[in-house]
Amino acid sequence: MSLDNRPVYTGGCQCGAVRFRVEGALGDASVCHCRMCQKAFGSFYAPLVSVRGAKLDWTRGEPKYFRSSSHVDRGFCANCGTPLTFTAPDGVGLAIGAFDNPAEIVPSIQWGTEAKLPYVDAIPKLPGEETMADISSAPYLADLVSYQHPDHDTEQWPPKEKS
Repeated sequence: MSLDNRPVYTGGCQCGAVRFRVEGALGDASVCHCRMCQKAFGSFYAPLVSVRGAKLDWTRGEPKYFRSSSHVDRGFCANCGTPLTFTAPDGVGLAIGAFDNPAEIVPSIQWGTEAKLPYVDAIPKLPGEETMADISSAPYLADLVSYQHPDHDTEQWPPKEKS
Protein backbone atom coordinates (compact mmCIF):
# COMPACT_ATOMS: atom_id res chain seq x y z
CA MET A 1 0.00 0.00 0.00
CA SER A 2 1.05 3.58 -0.61
CA LEU A 3 1.18 6.24 2.09
CA ASP A 4 -2.45 7.15 1.33
CA ASN A 5 -3.56 3.48 1.55
CA ARG A 6 -3.84 2.95 -2.19
CA PRO A 7 -2.79 -0.48 -3.46
CA VAL A 8 0.58 -0.65 -5.23
CA TYR A 9 1.55 -3.16 -7.90
CA THR A 10 4.92 -3.58 -9.60
CA GLY A 11 6.16 -5.54 -12.56
CA GLY A 12 8.21 -5.49 -15.72
CA CYS A 13 9.73 -7.44 -18.55
CA GLN A 14 11.80 -10.60 -18.29
CA CYS A 15 15.15 -8.90 -18.86
CA GLY A 16 14.56 -6.04 -16.39
CA ALA A 17 15.09 -3.20 -18.88
CA VAL A 18 11.48 -2.03 -18.39
CA ARG A 19 9.80 -1.85 -14.97
CA PHE A 20 6.50 -0.30 -13.91
CA ARG A 21 4.61 0.72 -10.78
CA VAL A 22 0.83 1.03 -10.56
CA GLU A 23 -0.68 2.93 -7.64
CA GLY A 24 -4.42 2.60 -7.14
CA ALA A 25 -7.10 0.05 -7.82
CA LEU A 26 -6.79 -2.07 -10.92
CA GLY A 27 -9.75 -2.28 -13.30
CA ASP A 28 -11.25 -5.26 -15.05
CA ALA A 29 -8.96 -8.21 -15.70
CA SER A 30 -9.65 -10.28 -18.79
CA VAL A 31 -8.27 -12.59 -21.39
CA CYS A 32 -8.67 -11.74 -25.06
CA HIS A 33 -8.73 -14.52 -27.64
CA CYS A 34 -8.84 -12.29 -30.74
CA ARG A 35 -6.31 -13.10 -33.42
CA MET A 36 -4.50 -9.79 -32.94
CA CYS A 37 -3.92 -10.56 -29.24
CA GLN A 38 -2.84 -14.11 -30.04
CA LYS A 39 -0.17 -12.76 -32.38
CA ALA A 40 0.90 -9.91 -30.08
CA PHE A 41 1.47 -12.32 -27.20
CA GLY A 42 2.59 -15.30 -29.31
CA SER A 43 0.14 -17.31 -27.26
CA PHE A 44 -3.37 -18.72 -27.07
CA TYR A 45 -4.73 -15.45 -25.66
CA ALA A 46 -3.70 -12.18 -24.00
CA PRO A 47 -4.28 -11.81 -20.25
CA LEU A 48 -4.71 -8.08 -19.53
CA VAL A 49 -5.81 -5.82 -16.68
CA SER A 50 -6.99 -2.24 -17.02
CA VAL A 51 -5.06 0.45 -15.15
CA ARG A 52 -7.58 3.16 -16.08
CA GLY A 53 -8.06 5.27 -12.96
CA ALA A 54 -4.78 4.18 -11.39
CA LYS A 55 -1.40 5.91 -11.65
CA LEU A 56 1.03 4.09 -13.97
CA ASP A 57 4.72 5.02 -13.82
CA TRP A 58 7.58 3.51 -15.78
CA THR A 59 10.31 3.13 -13.14
CA ARG A 60 13.04 1.76 -15.41
CA GLY A 61 13.06 2.26 -19.14
CA GLU A 62 9.89 2.47 -21.22
CA PRO A 63 8.16 0.18 -23.68
CA LYS A 64 8.58 0.45 -27.40
CA TYR A 65 5.26 0.54 -29.24
CA PHE A 66 3.80 -1.13 -32.29
CA ARG A 67 0.58 0.28 -33.76
CA SER A 68 -1.32 -2.97 -34.32
CA SER A 69 -4.53 -1.35 -35.61
CA SER A 70 -6.14 1.99 -36.28
CA HIS A 71 -6.98 2.31 -32.57
CA VAL A 72 -4.46 0.22 -30.61
CA ASP A 73 -0.80 0.52 -29.71
CA ARG A 74 0.94 -2.44 -28.11
CA GLY A 75 3.92 -1.87 -25.86
CA PHE A 76 6.75 -4.34 -25.39
CA CYS A 77 10.34 -4.43 -24.19
CA ALA A 78 12.63 -3.61 -27.11
CA ASN A 79 15.40 -5.74 -25.53
CA CYS A 80 13.64 -9.02 -24.72
CA GLY A 81 10.28 -8.71 -26.48
CA THR A 82 8.06 -9.18 -23.42
CA PRO A 83 4.51 -7.94 -24.21
CA LEU A 84 3.59 -5.23 -21.70
CA THR A 85 0.72 -2.96 -22.76
CA PHE A 86 -2.46 -2.66 -24.77
CA THR A 87 -3.31 1.02 -25.28
CA ALA A 88 -6.71 1.89 -26.76
CA PRO A 89 -8.83 5.06 -26.73
CA ASP A 90 -10.44 3.95 -23.45
CA GLY A 91 -7.18 3.44 -21.57
CA VAL A 92 -4.20 1.19 -20.93
CA GLY A 93 -4.17 -2.50 -20.12
CA LEU A 94 -1.08 -4.20 -18.73
CA ALA A 95 -0.09 -7.81 -19.34
CA ILE A 96 -1.04 -9.75 -16.21
CA GLY A 97 1.99 -12.03 -16.57
CA ALA A 98 4.32 -9.02 -16.40
CA PHE A 99 3.25 -8.19 -12.81
CA ASP A 100 5.53 -9.34 -10.00
CA ASN A 101 2.60 -11.15 -8.40
CA PRO A 102 0.27 -12.15 -11.24
CA ALA A 103 -1.63 -14.63 -9.06
CA GLU A 104 -3.43 -11.76 -7.32
CA ILE A 105 -4.98 -10.53 -10.61
CA VAL A 106 -7.86 -12.82 -11.54
CA PRO A 107 -9.54 -12.45 -14.95
CA SER A 108 -13.31 -12.08 -14.80
CA ILE A 109 -14.25 -12.13 -18.50
CA GLN A 110 -13.10 -13.43 -21.91
CA TRP A 111 -13.19 -11.27 -25.03
CA GLY A 112 -12.70 -12.14 -28.69
CA THR A 113 -14.13 -15.61 -28.27
CA GLU A 114 -14.86 -15.82 -32.01
CA ALA A 115 -11.14 -16.57 -32.46
CA LYS A 116 -10.75 -18.77 -29.38
CA LEU A 117 -8.63 -21.78 -30.27
CA PRO A 118 -10.73 -24.94 -30.08
CA TYR A 119 -8.47 -26.73 -27.59
CA VAL A 120 -7.98 -23.96 -25.02
CA ASP A 121 -10.77 -25.11 -22.72
CA ALA A 122 -9.32 -28.64 -22.65
CA ILE A 123 -5.85 -27.53 -21.47
CA PRO A 124 -6.69 -27.85 -17.73
CA LYS A 125 -7.61 -31.49 -18.37
CA LEU A 126 -4.13 -32.31 -19.72
CA PRO A 127 -1.75 -34.18 -17.41
CA GLY A 128 0.40 -31.80 -15.37
CA GLU A 129 4.00 -32.17 -14.24
CA GLU A 130 6.45 -29.98 -12.38
CA THR A 131 9.39 -28.65 -14.40
CA MET A 132 11.96 -31.03 -12.90
CA ALA A 133 9.86 -34.06 -13.81
CA ASP A 134 11.30 -33.74 -17.32
CA ILE A 135 14.96 -33.87 -16.23
CA SER A 136 15.60 -37.25 -17.87
CA SER A 137 14.59 -35.81 -21.26
CA ALA A 138 16.10 -32.39 -20.56
CA PRO A 139 19.19 -32.89 -18.35
CA TYR A 140 20.18 -29.23 -18.77
CA LEU A 141 17.46 -28.43 -16.21
CA ALA A 142 19.73 -29.74 -13.41
CA ASP A 143 22.05 -26.74 -13.57
CA LEU A 144 19.80 -24.17 -15.24
CA VAL A 145 20.44 -20.60 -14.08
CA SER A 146 17.76 -18.01 -14.80
CA TYR A 147 18.89 -14.65 -16.15
CA GLN A 148 15.39 -13.22 -15.93
CA HIS A 149 14.75 -10.24 -13.70
CA PRO A 150 13.40 -11.31 -10.28
CA ASP A 151 9.79 -10.59 -9.33
CA HIS A 152 10.62 -7.47 -7.31
CA ASP A 153 12.19 -4.07 -7.88
CA THR A 154 15.98 -3.86 -7.89
CA GLU A 155 18.21 -0.81 -7.64
CA GLN A 156 20.26 -1.99 -10.58
CA TRP A 157 19.80 -4.58 -13.29
CA PRO A 158 21.61 -6.57 -14.42
CA PRO A 159 23.55 -7.00 -11.17
CA LYS A 160 27.20 -5.98 -11.11
CA GLU A 161 29.58 -8.85 -11.74
CA LYS A 162 31.35 -10.03 -8.57
CA SER A 163 35.12 -10.01 -8.80
